[in-house]
Amino acid sequence: MIAVIDYHVGNLGSVTNALRRLDMDVEVTSNPEVILQADGVILPGVGTFPVAMKNLENEHLIEVLNEVKAKKTPIMGICLGMQVLFEKGYEVEETKGLGFLDGEVKYMDDVKAKIPHMGWNQLVINHPHPLLKYVQEGDYVYFVHSYRAHTTDDELIAYASYGGVKVPAVVIKDNVIGCQFHPEKSGEVGKKILLAFKELVSC
Repeated sequence: MIAVIDYHVGNLGSVTNALRRLDMDVEVTSNPEVILQADGVILPGVGTFPVAMKNLENEHLIEVLNEVKAKKTPIMGICLGMQVLFEKGYEVEETKGLGFLDGEVKYMDDVKAKIPHMGWNQLVINHPHPLLKYVQEGDYVYFVHSYRAHTTDDELIAYASYGGVKVPAVVIKDNVIGCQFHPEKSGEVGKKILLAFKELVSC
């Protein structure tokens, strides 16, 4: 079973529909017991970093997610859900993140292009990983965001070039996966990435 965490900032419908189209058993939940029993966890997110962290705290889910990580259960954060996996964010105000991924999330004021970054961009694969085994270099995925992660090269699995900078697209450390783009809105490429996540969970 895949637990899609409901912490009141997620675009839950499109994520769960995409997973169910791949015949995954999905439960949308904020129940700690259900989350801890899951074979895989997805943390979606639309909104701001401080609100996301406050909601996770209010729902008593920060400790739960730390337990999930410690159990080596695969966790995938999508968009804002990816960003809160990092150590710190600077949206609205400096806010501590979950610290599952190394680095910080900052406004994209160094980008020589329109912000928010919205639309289709090609993936550049930095390191091979089973999550991208069905993906080709140059495949397009769909982004919507104004903040980007600053992370280490060894955790940067794939990125997109936008406005003269590398925008981290997939960041992975151990059992923790972050996707800045929306796989559920990225057509066949996104479907292939979610299928690979399903296979990772099944291993």
